Amino acid sequence: MSHAFVLGADEHDVGLARTASGYALHVGGEAFPVALHPGAAGVHELSVDGRTLSVAVAVRGDEVHVHLRGRTFSLRYLDPLERFAGDAESGADRVSRAPMPGAVISVAVRIGERVERGQVLMVIESMKMETPICAARDGVVQALHVDVGRTFERDAPLATIEPDERGAA
Repeated sequence: MSHAFVLGADEHDVGLARTASGYALHVGGEAFPVALHPGAAGVHELSVDGRTLSVAVAVRGDEVHVHLRGRTFSLRYLDPLERFAGDAESGADRVSRAPMPGAVISVAVRIGERVERGQVLMVIESMKMETPICAARDGVVQALHVDVGRTFERDAPLATIEPDERGAA
């Protein structure tokens, strides 16, 4: 499942997935090998895509403060339930949700792609059964909340479809 963070005024979707050799950080459609090794006095070694940097991290509630290369960055974690709490008021068909716990086995669309009602967005697997997740409305894919191979719980957001610029709803 991807997670959303606010850095400055910008919202960023990122995902962290286990791989055969460790973990991969998924950002903007790309995956980077990543590792965090604890160090002394709260300073850790962060390896991203083969580059290693010293980093200090402090967490307070939904805020994460990262000190890196002489600068401090403050990120705020966006809880998925709070992030999509307004979905019921704006149309429950905006967000496709998991009908049961499972894992994504394929994704058939990309962010920014126009889709039609009934079009397959992704296929999930649960209890050895494949289930297509289809768009409940015409629109544009705003977000894919899970990547191939990711697991999720029942009612987890899977994809968000916004009305397109032509006003499809």
